[in-house]
Amino acid sequence: MSNDGDNPGQDDGAQPNPFKGTPFEQIFGALGGAFPGGMPAGFPGGAGGLGGMDFLAQLQSLMQPHDGPLNWNAANDIARKAVAAEPDPSPGQRDGDRVSDAVRLADHWLDTATQFPSGVSTTAAWSRAEWLVETQPVWKVLVEPVAAKSVTSLSSGLPEEMKAAAGPLVGIIGQAVGGMLAMQIGQGLGALAGEVLTASDIGLPLGAPGKAALVTSNVRAFAEGLDVSEDDVILYLALREAAHQRLFAHVPWLREHLLGAVTDYARGLEINAQQIQDRVQEQLSGIDPTNLESVQGLLEGGLFDPPQTAAQTAALSRLEIALALVEGWVDEVVGQATHERMPAATKLREAVRRRRAAGGPAEQTFAALVGLELRPRRLRDASTLWGGLRTRAGEEARDGVWMHPDLLPTAADLDDPLSFRAEATAPEELSEDDFDAELRKLLEGDGPAPEAPESPETPDSPTE
Repeated sequence: MSNDGDNPGQDDGAQPNPFKGTPFEQIFGALGGAFPGGMPAGFPGGAGGLGGMDFLAQLQSLMQPHDGPLNWNAANDIARKAVAAEPDPSPGQRDGDRVSDAVRLADHWLDTATQFPSGVSTTAAWSRAEWLVETQPVWKVLVEPVAAKSVTSLSSGLPEEMKAAAGPLVGIIGQAVGGMLAMQIGQGLGALAGEVLTASDIGLPLGAPGKAALVTSNVRAFAEGLDVSEDDVILYLALREAAHQRLFAHVPWLREHLLGAVTDYARGLEINAQQIQDRVQEQLSGIDPTNLESVQGLLEGGLFDPPQTAAQTAALSRLEIALALVEGWVDEVVGQATHERMPAATKLREAVRRRRAAGGPAEQTFAALVGLELRPRRLRDASTLWGGLRTRAGEEARDGVWMHPDLLPTAADLDDPLSFRAEATAPEELSEDDFDAELRKLLEGDGPAPEAPESPETPDSPTE
């Protein structure tokens, strides 16, 4: 598909195609030719009166000077507009107090379920717009490595003859790619903001350390579909949020372990400009200008969807397993904390599991945009693994696995979760006199202390 006339890079009465002479000439020229009467309303930059080449002007507005590989001002503007499409009231004092009280009670219950102390320093009730603002610093860390590699790879990956033809426009190509990625990221974040329930809802530490927060509008929408009181929903989600905060606060390497998997993914990214052009041309051939969904699909994922390398596959696998282990640990600990205390917890636990396992359209969209799988597909296996270890060896042994990343269960362990450290048993208890005797032997240099002898006071079976 091409523009009308002999020159595909020129639309009568409109500005020239700045990508003329590059492999992107046909891409953007085809966009202009597809909509000679104006971009459809709802399409980025389209309100019914913009011509095809005017879409390039809209794209160029995303290419204004900015720090980093993405125009975050543009991405934020797109995300905020997506959020504003639905009512998003700012939480009031009552909402903040409900969240604070729920987190305080949640921390009290969690003290009986895990060796990790509280990791909460502040609490908050967020609107969806506030979630966008509060989580942006971490999203930058997650997204920019992928975006940077996409921009540089696409520009430097042009064949030499195309580089010669493009000349100084190579830099514009990189800016154009960054602009389209900004549109995609903005759309993805805006959609996610409409679904997330807490600051740690997707298993990543998105908020400020120690800040436990619930997105009240989304929490209310989630509660409406359940036969459970809103107070119970808030308390259960506060339990999950407080458990996440404990884990990230007291496992100092975990944040970098998760974010590092994203960096490793970006490092192995390989992009072929010609393949992208061929893919876009194929998509354009099936576009119906009167069907908005078919148009938006061009930019909502798939445009920068290169095949994964072996290194990327390994990095994403590591991320997916780590997310499953985090979510499984939270599921197990909250289950222990609510056992015999909260009758509605069983129903809420299952609802959260189904929601996390299926994933919403926003999570799927974001996965398509930046190649990140945010859903822990193996949450149930991970929860079973942590619960089995606690049953055999106690809470301290379960939580002790987080001491070092090399101790974490693997994908093979999740395949057979009840066999993980099957030999582990609860440590035998020593009387005060036995402990003093063993310590004295150790300090006197008699070598490592022998195992404590069994006594009538020492249980033969493991304790929970």
